Amino acid sequence: VQLQASGGGLVQVGGSLRLSCAASGRTFSSYTMGWFRQGPQKERQCVAAIKWSSGITYYADSVKGRFTISRDDAKNTVYLEMNSLKPEDTAVYYCAAGPPSSIRSRDYGYWGQGTQVTVSS
Repeated sequence: VQLQASGGGLVQVGGSLRLSCAASGRTFSSYTMGWFRQGPQKERQCVAAIKWSSGITYYADSVKGRFTISRDDAKNTVYLEMNSLKPEDTAVYYCAAGPPSSIRSRDYGYWGQGTQVTVSS
């Protein structure tokens, strides 16, 4: 099982980035796919999640209206479109697969490598 995250980088305040998470090795149709982030000296937090089968989404209050999570069944890939980026969005972003209806990082059993997002002011 492999989750391959990509798309991070350096962007100015107000800019946009799209993160991708390519999943392989098993079917994730019964899972929730989440994007988590961890800033310096902060706990890992779920910023967005999507139930693969239904497409139901969750967003943390801090990113509502700015981030959009989506999935492409054919490519077995989950995306995180990030707009109107702020300095406080700076963090390492991780994609993960976990049980339905959970946004707790400890419940997620499959993790991709992190991708750094840096928003400069």
